[in-house]
Amino acid sequence: MIDTEADVAVPQQEDLAGIAELGARQVHLTAELAVIENALALKKEELRQVVEIELPESMLNLGLTSFSLSDGSKISVETFYRGSIPKAREVEAFNWLKEYGHEDLIKNEVKCTFGKGEDQDANALMIILSKQGQDYENKKAVHPSTLKAFVREQLERGNTLPLDILGVYVGQKSKIRS
Repeated sequence: MIDTEADVAVPQQEDLAGIAELGARQVHLTAELAVIENALALKKEELRQVVEIELPESMLNLGLTSFSLSDGSKISVETFYRGSIPKAREVEAFNWLKEYGHEDLIKNEVKCTFGKGEDQDANALMIILSKQGQDYENKKAVHPSTLKAFVREQLERGNTLPLDILGVYVGQKSKIRS
């Protein structure tokens, strides 16, 4: 049997100094990375302002939908759709979708957690789970990509949608192609 306390060598001063130096380096690099990440977030927001607001507004104010740059690149303005149904408005949004015949967009996920060897129970329906006293979750959702495609299709057909209830933002953004 090995006596671990007796077999452990006492750290030397230069070893401890090396650990202290690496610890200080980690602290410095962590702080440096935080500054870089903050600068990156600010730069991304600056780019978003130009892409989604300044350039599209400037072009559309002049009646332009495309523009050629001196290097041969072309700028175009396109409509984009972004969003997801806010948790606070799910019931209202799902009711609206059902009322207007779009309930097929709502996915209904039943999720159960079973222990080892309970594979037969895992294949049972929610009713059986309730009778057996099993815990389960029932989650309804509309995937953001499905919502985006639905909104684009409906708006392009000229249909009106409750964008606030559906949590959707429609905007313009510029694209530059070489």
